Amino acid sequence: MPTYNKLVRDRIPEIIEKNGKKFSTKILDNTEYIKELKKKSFEELEEYLNTTNNEAAIEELADVLEIIHALAEYHGTTIEKLEEVRKQKAEKRGSFREKVYLIEVSE
Repeated sequence: MPTYNKLVRDRIPEIIEKNGKKFSTKILDNTEYIKELKKKSFEELEEYLNTTNNEAAIEELADVLEIIHALAEYHGTTIEKLEEVRKQKAEKRGSFREKVYLIEVSE
C-alpha cells in the first residue's frame, strides 16, 4: 500500500472509499495544519510550473487558489479581504502586467 503522508482535499477519503480501497487518515492540529498547508503550496506551485499548456495551467492555478483560500482562512481573513490588500498593494506598487524586469540599481 503506498504511503502518502500529505495534506489532501477533504473529499479524497470518500473518493478512495468509492473506489473500493482502504486508507488511513488523521486530523491535523493547527501547528501541523499550517506546516502542511505551506508544504502543499509549494507542491501545487511546482505542478503549475511543470505545465505545458493553458488548460493544465488553469487546472493547477485553481489548486494554488484553493490553498490560498485555506491559508487566508487559517490566518483569520477572507479571500475578499485578501483581495482588498492585493488591490491596495497594486495601487501603491503596481502589479506585474507591464512585464517589468529589473536588471540593476546603482547608488
